Amino acid sequence: MNDTQPSQSPPLTHVQLTWIAGQIELALRFGHPAEERILEHGRSICSFAPGHVFGVVRWVADSYGTVISRMDIIRTVAPGEPYQRLPFLRPGGELLLRVNGWRKVERVRRVIDAIEGLGIDAADVAPEHWRHLHSRIAAGHVWRAYTREQHAAWLLRRSVTP
Repeated sequence: MNDTQPSQSPPLTHVQLTWIAGQIELALRFGHPAEERILEHGRSICSFAPGHVFGVVRWVADSYGTVISRMDIIRTVAPGEPYQRLPFLRPGGELLLRVNGWRKVERVRRVIDAIEGLGIDAADVAPEHWRHLHSRIAAGHVWRAYTREQHAAWLLRRSVTP
């Protein structure tokens, strides 16, 4: 008789992505889904395991132009952890960064590009850096660039803490 229990995978966080040409774009900017399911043309759901970080860009236009430009960087949470709810995210996640307006979204996109230019996956960046960037942009201040040394320290800390 086998006394071992079958391993259960942790519950996933689901992100509904939408693309309607010239009207709506809700897309991943970075991140590595554990699963991806296409619902129909222009609609899909990406699912992430707890502890993963991803970026989502939201853009909406009407006949007069852009109505919404937004970027969110989110960390998925484990059961029992507190989280924020967002309309496209089930059940929710830890919001590390949120910017509204095309200028701020572009600033964050350039920061992500610079991080990726260092050979660092944006999904692996220290959550503290995304919080720092959010706070500095919100206050209209200059932020510190993410460095390879900072990233190495984050990876080391992550490897030794539960």
